[in-house]
Amino acid sequence: MFYFEKSFQYLCSMQNEKIEDLVQKGVMLPLMEEFYTIQGEGYHTGTAAYFIRIGGCDVGCHWCDVKESWDPERHPPTRIGSIIENAKKYSNTIVITGGEPLTWDMSMLTQGLKDNQLSIHIETSGAYDLTGVWDWICLSPKKNKLPKPEIYPKVDELKVIIFNKHDFKFAEEHASQVGEDCELFLQPEWSVREKMTPQIVEYVMKHPKWRISLQTHKYLNIP
Repeated sequence: MFYFEKSFQYLCSMQNEKIEDLVQKGVMLPLMEEFYTIQGEGYHTGTAAYFIRIGGCDVGCHWCDVKESWDPERHPPTRIGSIIENAKKYSNTIVITGGEPLTWDMSMLTQGLKDNQLSIHIETSGAYDLTGVWDWICLSPKKNKLPKPEIYPKVDELKVIIFNKHDFKFAEEHASQVGEDCELFLQPEWSVREKMTPQIVEYVMKHPKWRISLQTHKYLNIP
């Protein structure tokens, strides 16, 4: 009995090592959830999109509304072929989010989606190397772990979450680093929206290069 138990443990260990290797290569990814809905934030607000939420994030925003995404071990490693097959059934626009999707190598997933003529968007803090092929990059920088400098010239949209008045200065610091064609958005953090939204309105009226983003999906009670 002892021999069979040890053999089983060894096989399980080998299997886990193989899966971990496939995740590191981007062949499998820790999939938290996937769903078809309406984009609720930023430049593409109001458009239909298929969301792929990848687990894993160590940025650690205290106001994060998907903290369950932080631990990748809570989410099953899923082969990207399965993810792609599901995605292409629903929409031509795919949004990859997290967690922090750039924790992992996005090259194989995005190339597979592109091979199916899909438009691929990412929502990222920019804290890790930019991998993958993207049609739209939304950068949402966080103070806990700042974006890597090389992502700024590639960004299509800058979306800064406003939790307090100091975040306006933070927003301007990042706006100064993106390209001139980048779309700029200020978005109130949901728990303080009643307090911060009037301040954002006033700020945008004084600095019209910015636009306001709201979490409209929460108002609409959709994912």
